[in-house]
Amino acid sequence: MNSYARMERVVRWLDAHARSQPSLAEMAAAAGLGESQFHREFVRWTGVTPKDFVQCLTLADARERLAGGGKVLETAVDVGLSGPGRLHDLCVSLEAASPGEIQSGGAGLTVRWGVAASPFGTAAVGETERGLCLLSFLEGDAVPGGIESQWPGAVWIRDDGLAARRLASLFRRPASPGVLRAWVRGSAFQVRVWRALLAIPPGALSSYGRLAKAIGRPGAARAVGAAVGANPVAVLIPCHRVIRETGAVSGYRWGVGRKRAILAWEGAMARRRGDAEPGEARDGADL
Repeated sequence: MNSYARMERVVRWLDAHARSQPSLAEMAAAAGLGESQFHREFVRWTGVTPKDFVQCLTLADARERLAGGGKVLETAVDVGLSGPGRLHDLCVSLEAASPGEIQSGGAGLTVRWGVAASPFGTAAVGETERGLCLLSFLEGDAVPGGIESQWPGAVWIRDDGLAARRLASLFRRPASPGVLRAWVRGSAFQVRVWRALLAIPPGALSSYGRLAKAIGRPGAARAVGAAVGANPVAVLIPCHRVIRETGAVSGYRWGVGRKRAILAWEGAMARRRGDAEPGEARDGADL
């Protein structure tokens, strides 16, 4: 088993066992490694220590358990999963495809795409000269059927090496600030929702209702939820930061366990950077 696959398995195991506060020895045993080697491997692939990761999973679980205690969402937003995540130093520029490009199915474009491992599971990544157009987590190594139907008129060239490099750049903090471009295919309403998602600061949370208000459509929470679920670029367009009005962490296209793990990772990154202590209120949580 390669290191990425091992860390993916461990992240899923931690999400399922965080409530028992597993020791380093228990985590290492789950990974099939010695304690020292496990610690080194975990930090190398995730950028945080196993202890910090478990603590942030616990915090996320505590917030979810507040459901039924009153104004849960406001509490969750106020205490937040504080601090910036790995994408802290990246500015995401979102560009929408034109109606003509959508109508032609991307004729004349070349999409370089591939499959590679990440700390949160195997993912398919697609990129054009206009920007990243696809980042989708997969179950196992299976590539979903019809992936090329998103841009049927484009030339698709598989390049797993490019996918590996792109994922590595996303999940490891760059040495200097940079700009990542996302080029997406969607309706005007969907693109508007995706732009609103980009306005949610790393470490903060929002809800479908709050997003609807942010785009001037307060009665369209259900439609906003559908647009959030149709997001073609995981993590970079942060649909994982949207929770239910009750405060429950649910409804993620790529799995609730993965959503909780990504949120915990962002919180753990904040603890490592020392930007904000978990539980600290943050400005900018509202859209």
